[in-house]
Amino acid sequence: MDARPTHALDRHIALSGFMGAGKTTLGCELAGALGRPFVDVDSEIEQIAQAPIAEIFQARGESEFRRLEERCVRDALGRFERAVIALGGGALTSEATRLLLRERALTLLVEVDVDEAWRRVGSGSERPLARDEESFRALYEERLPLYESCADATVEDVEGAVLAAGGVVVAPGVIERLGALIPGDAQVALVVDRNVAAIYGETVVKALGSRLIGVHELPPGEEAKSFAVYQRLLEELKLERGDVLVGLGGGCTTDVAGFAAATYLRGIAWVAVPTSLVGQTDAAIGGKTAIDLKSGKNLAGAFHWPARTVIDPNVLETLPVEQRREGMAEIVKTGLLAGRELWELPGEELVRGCALYKVGVCLRDPRERGERAVLNLGHTFAHALEAGGDFGRPTHGEAVALGLLAALRLSVERGLDPKWVRVVEEVLSPRPVFVERERAWKALNRDKKVAAGSPKFVLLDAFGKPVRGISLAKDEARAALDALIADS
Repeated sequence: MDARPTHALDRHIALSGFMGAGKTTLGCELAGALGRPFVDVDSEIEQIAQAPIAEIFQARGESEFRRLEERCVRDALGRFERAVIALGGGALTSEATRLLLRERALTLLVEVDVDEAWRRVGSGSERPLARDEESFRALYEERLPLYESCADATVEDVEGAVLAAGGVVVAPGVIERLGALIPGDAQVALVVDRNVAAIYGETVVKALGSRLIGVHELPPGEEAKSFAVYQRLLEELKLERGDVLVGLGGGCTTDVAGFAAATYLRGIAWVAVPTSLVGQTDAAIGGKTAIDLKSGKNLAGAFHWPARTVIDPNVLETLPVEQRREGMAEIVKTGLLAGRELWELPGEELVRGCALYKVGVCLRDPRERGERAVLNLGHTFAHALEAGGDFGRPTHGEAVALGLLAALRLSVERGLDPKWVRVVEEVLSPRPVFVERERAWKALNRDKKVAAGSPKFVLLDAFGKPVRGISLAKDEARAALDALIADS
């Protein structure tokens, strides 16, 4: 694989661009969204020099300013804690800075056209290089190729920056240019849901071109997440460590493809291409990969962040109605956590809104050591129901809808407005399902979120205010689960 970064999981985020692009404003917002410190290089320079930038230019000249700038960038990139760093407009003119950025940062170009840049900073600006419009425009044209050559992604706003930081691309029709989004020039193997292969296989094979060396079809749905299917896939793969695995399909397919990538040759790069509503809004984002065991769902897995997650909302047009309903449970969950009624949004906005929320949470807590656990809202009950039904019925979406209902009922007992229970009932229409009660109860107590022998639950204090790590009395948890199970 090419050494060029595709996400900022273990890297600083550097914002580059011309004067007036809004790097400082965007950087502050992005740092807040990702829970990272913010470093403004111009401010660092002024602090070291104990003088405004205009005075440094006037008293010491541009060459001394560039020396200070290079030093401040080096210091910022040398910090252990990953930060969001706003670069000055001329920072990339330093070769040493460019090399450090490639090694330690994801560099995002903040776009601005020259007319807008001049409107923002020209006419009376104290910036030493923005006092003459003609030279300002010439400098813009001179630097633009440098910005573009150093950029790992181009962004316009904080939402785009968050998605870029997670390596997530959301765009209609993007599946047709998938080959251009696979990092580097290494060989590629495609893992695809059998049903999805019949619809989009030819398009993706064409997009991957000569790099594609193998296609591996998986059974649709939860059947794909068995140990036997996973083992067969590993035996079939003929990749080297620098090659890339692409997972095309719903959440089950990307779960298996990602886990195979995490374990094959002790870990190779992979790209998630989700085609279901569940996959595009939840399952394929954030690097959680897994297969099921007989005793429970997702009990064998790994955290393995995709090199890229490529989301094409257009593919949802071929999604059967029942699979759209499957995805709505995860969307309602995300909206309840985010404090936004995401389920009311149209297609692409809905997908983007859900992806944006999950990317932010997962970048702040990539290995679920804290905040990321809130994404399990309703899932402790849901996974128990799936195990109780031997991963046949209820489906994942049905189980999550019921799990949300249980979690919100418990939350109402702690003060949540009951209107949100009614929202779940109206939007998702959950109905009790017939599963083996004792098997479901045992699965609940073997859930991944069990700590000190007790399952932990996520509840809501209010809309958009989840609370994690809640312990319930055994009788309370059992009653909540039993209320979701039909007698026959």
